[in-house]
Amino acid sequence: MSTFDVAKKYFELCKNHQNHIAVETLFSPDVVSVEAAAMPGSSAEVRGIKAVQEKSKQWRANHEVHSAKAEGPWPHGDRFAVRFTYDVTNKPSGRRMQMDEIALFTVENGKIVREEFFYPTEG
Repeated sequence: MSTFDVAKKYFELCKNHQNHIAVETLFSPDVVSVEAAAMPGSSAEVRGIKAVQEKSKQWRANHEVHSAKAEGPWPHGDRFAVRFTYDVTNKPSGRRMQMDEIALFTVENGKIVREEFFYPTEG
């Protein structure tokens, strides 16, 4: 699959709230995931599909999603970007918040090998 094909498939799955299927089908076993900031008790970077799946599972377990929107994809060479906006409540704190982030993905041999998330970390 070309980068553009991976980008289109990833976007369609996310648009339909099937992010977990995107991870299962489009990510390399050796994928690297990098957050803009480390969450308490964890690292900003995780390696391997199992670690990415666990990170995603923990995020879902700790957030109630009221709405989610994906925009894009915007391909560029072996990479593509997607914008995500969320209205979520953090379950442990009860704090409702609006999230706005850009995700940048790198594709090799038809699989996503790296994902990086960009969002405000201060303020």
